[in-house]
Amino acid sequence: MSAPLYAIGDIHGHKNWLDQVLDQIAADGGPDAEIVFLGDYTDRGPDSRGVVQTLIDGVAAGKPWHILRGNHDRMFCRFVDEGLLHDAQILSGKGWLHPALGGIETLASYGVTATESDDVMEILDAARAAIPRAHTDFLARRPLTFEHEGKLFVHAGIKPGVPLADQVEDDLIWIRGPFLDYTDPHPWLVVHGHTALDQPQHFGNRIDLDGGAGYGRPLRPAVFEGTDAWILTADGRVPLVP
Repeated sequence: MSAPLYAIGDIHGHKNWLDQVLDQIAADGGPDAEIVFLGDYTDRGPDSRGVVQTLIDGVAAGKPWHILRGNHDRMFCRFVDEGLLHDAQILSGKGWLHPALGGIETLASYGVTATESDDVMEILDAARAAIPRAHTDFLARRPLTFEHEGKLFVHAGIKPGVPLADQVEDDLIWIRGPFLDYTDPHPWLVVHGHTALDQPQHFGNRIDLDGGAGYGRPLRPAVFEGTDAWILTADGRVPLVP
């Protein structure tokens, strides 16, 4: 049997929880365990900077980590690099600095104090002075998918029935309804985050690992060995089944 593969859902700036689950994974699979990170490292939580730096340091140390990009990571990069506040996929029109999205907390982790009503250009100037270019470059270069032994890891999901080569970024990092409502088998077991639940859940054709860290719920990694899956807790593995 191949070595276990671990996956971590949306972290949303909670470095303390990230450190905890990395320790749990090391205890279960060793210090060089292979891990897939499903995106959304920034926003809402208190230490987006620390989360991004942890990922950068892990890659620099040669860890076998597969770090995918999420929609919040794209919003962060687009604001800093292009000055864009709004994403067309947010139909409500809320911008990255709206309290619901968490950009203000991300900026605070880099020492930039801002509110939604502040002058955007002043915020942007301060952000560009404070945020290391290496952080936004790192996030912007992250891949969108990772395939492994019959599983497809992706931030939000896929458009059902569309070949992987024809999937578009907006779906891979933003999709909900057409993917979440689809109950037939996909070519892979799709492992994703993005849609927050009370806890990770197996739906048969997909596994949602966003347990709601962005809303204050614990970060819970998963373990995969062949066709078997578990949630990893401080007390060990708990089977994750449909």
